[in-house]
Amino acid sequence: MASYHQGLVAPLDKNNVDTDQIIPKQFLTSTSRDGFDKALFYDWRYLEDGQPDPSFVLNYPKYQGASILLTRDNFGCGSSREHAPWALKQYGFTVILAESFADIFFNNCGNNQMLCIALPAETLDVLFARCEQDESMQLEVDLQAQQLRCAGLTAIDFEIREDIKARLLSGLDFIGETELLADNITAFEQQLAVERPWQ
Repeated sequence: MASYHQGLVAPLDKNNVDTDQIIPKQFLTSTSRDGFDKALFYDWRYLEDGQPDPSFVLNYPKYQGASILLTRDNFGCGSSREHAPWALKQYGFTVILAESFADIFFNNCGNNQMLCIALPAETLDVLFARCEQDESMQLEVDLQAQQLRCAGLTAIDFEIREDIKARLLSGLDFIGETELLADNITAFEQQLAVERPWQ
């Protein structure tokens, strides 16, 4: 993820959005990582006949192209399916703002170059209210400075673990970060073979 992102905010005013709501279980059979954007929030986005539900917020014309999801508490709870962040990212979301996140979902998002920012409920209330006032609200996300900025609002500071911040700024996932230590790992294995030849 780039250190700076500016995007349209889509408000999903719901608590306890679990991973089966983010991507229902019937879409988990694919062996490819592609195509999950169409299944994102499937039970909410589509009517029984398969047509988009005009009452669901992501189907509103004004939120097409949104890259920042504004939601509520305990986002990503439920089963630990990595398909959930795949679907969100493929749809176009880069940043998710919520009061809290389920731990496994939070880590999966970071591993897929998505930034999850936990904010106090009062701050989320301000942002939701601003979305109602401005239907095309843009938010600036400065990962390096750890700030959110929006015209007419005081800059909002946010916390992020240093290891997650470093991976997002470098574009590395857990495996990529481990591969940086390849020389050290090889040296350790060679030394171990000398010290314990019987293993």
